[in-house]
Amino acid sequence: MKIDSFNALQKILQDNKRMFLLLHKSGSEQSDCALERILVAKESANTPLFTTDVTTVRDIHTRYNITSAPSLLEFSEGKLMNVIRGCQTEDYYSAALTGTGFSMFTAAEGKPAKRVTVYTTPSCTWCNTIKTYFKEKNVNFTEVNVAADPKRAEEMVKKSGQQGVPQTDINGQVIVGFDKNRINELLEIQ
Repeated sequence: MKIDSFNALQKILQDNKRMFLLLHKSGSEQSDCALERILVAKESANTPLFTTDVTTVRDIHTRYNITSAPSLLEFSEGKLMNVIRGCQTEDYYSAALTGTGFSMFTAAEGKPAKRVTVYTTPSCTWCNTIKTYFKEKNVNFTEVNVAADPKRAEEMVKKSGQQGVPQTDINGQVIVGFDKNRINELLEIQ
């Protein structure tokens, strides 16, 4: 369902305890990718999902200081709780929409959730170490096997300028290798 103004969004927020809004830009490859994958993921979720094209609706993204499309906004009790930027996998979106699985780090009270993606290969020992560490610390994450997905491997190299794994993207901050101190700092792990 499309939302055509901030006022319409306000009404929908009152009617829904938990909902998602995809801010996308028509004709953008990343936005088209996100919209397609979210619609597939939506088939397995009962959470309301709405869309807004930022090329025609200009009063929503500015209210939430969203500067990039696509961005998937998660609302709970009328408040913005999380923003997922870019085009993610269908599994990632499914986990986000259902509130289960591995897509988001549980946020501290009053702080937005962290988006954690780990780029790995099957033969990487440090990749297994970082995944084990995240599981021990109850950090929900998305794993991307770059050996099996050349496009995601390119994406990883564009973000960091490096090909080595593991690489961890925490809300856009990329860590190459298993830098436990930096990971703990970004995820606010004591």
